[in-house]
Amino acid sequence: MSIAFYTGARSFEEAWPRLSERLDRVIDGGQFTNGPEVARLEQALERYTGARHAIAVGNATDALILLLQAAGIGPGDEVIVPGYSFFATASCVAHAGATPVFCDIDPATYAIDPAGIEARITERTRAIMPVHLFTQMADMPAILDIARRHGLQVLEDSAEGIGMFSGGVHAGLHGRGGVLSFFPTKTLGAIGDAGMILTDDAGLAARARRLRSHGQEAGQPYIHHEIGWNSRMDDVQAAVIAVRLESLAANIARRAHLAALYDRELAAVPQVSTPVIQAGSEAANAVYYVYLIEADDRDGLVEHLTARGIGTEVYYPLPLHLQPAFAELGGRPGQLPHAERAAGRAVGLPMYPDLTDEEARLVCRAVQEFYAEVAAR
Repeated sequence: MSIAFYTGARSFEEAWPRLSERLDRVIDGGQFTNGPEVARLEQALERYTGARHAIAVGNATDALILLLQAAGIGPGDEVIVPGYSFFATASCVAHAGATPVFCDIDPATYAIDPAGIEARITERTRAIMPVHLFTQMADMPAILDIARRHGLQVLEDSAEGIGMFSGGVHAGLHGRGGVLSFFPTKTLGAIGDAGMILTDDAGLAARARRLRSHGQEAGQPYIHHEIGWNSRMDDVQAAVIAVRLESLAANIARRAHLAALYDRELAAVPQVSTPVIQAGSEAANAVYYVYLIEADDRDGLVEHLTARGIGTEVYYPLPLHLQPAFAELGGRPGQLPHAERAAGRAVGLPMYPDLTDEEARLVCRAVQEFYAEVAAR
């Protein structure tokens, strides 16, 4: 038995006739970067998300850096971020010249805990950056209320948030702007790196477009108004994303079906905690980019599953405030107990549309088998 943590081979094969036609158009057109396919994808994502502006860039890490810079975040500023997230959440703040300030998470949603934000606000705080992690959005009404009362910007790390809405508003559009990641394993993935900035703010959008292209204004080649970056999306990636966007609703539904199957099969395993979808103050939906469990003897379980050919992903083995790269900020064990607990217990199980029901059941049986063996020792 071999079950990959992620594969999109079957879906890619099914989409190939439509994708081949798009790729032929790219090759025939001869414009491979920030060309017509990229423009069409930006328009398609504006329609899907409701954003007034979608700005395609090379990857979601670049998108976060450009979003921060376009929002005026820079040296001397502080940005409050959750202590449990992918490294880029904090490193992008540093790349913008600012300082990340780490806050603990809600142990149910893994998103930043609004109750901890205000204690971390100083005279240098300029923004709050919530992360919509794994399956659901952060508590945006509470975060926006704090930001309004303290005169702060909200910039969303919505890299995993495609298809997530709260109060009818798509992830990334509750504050000044947000981002999307199209990394291949994402709910909407490319076949390489690609990212997108979402915003309703025309001024922020204009600056982000300028920053993505070495500080040039559109239509003014080789005239640089500021020092920007080279972060333009390839048309090949845009074509792949556009084709896969056509199947996004069905793929989100398939992920929900698999999550319900996992929930049922693992309900009788007391050593495992399955995802909790929080009911917020406004209507919101879950999108299962990752099916994350917390498990007793997480590392032993991972070893057991690996030996049986089942792929897993440990999210994230070291919280951000304890990362060596941020040692100078003085993070210490015990500061963010919920983040630290998640880092020691959380693991993602296979979750993607190509996963069959029987494969998901085999994963669950292997989990059950591990704890049965532990109990028998």
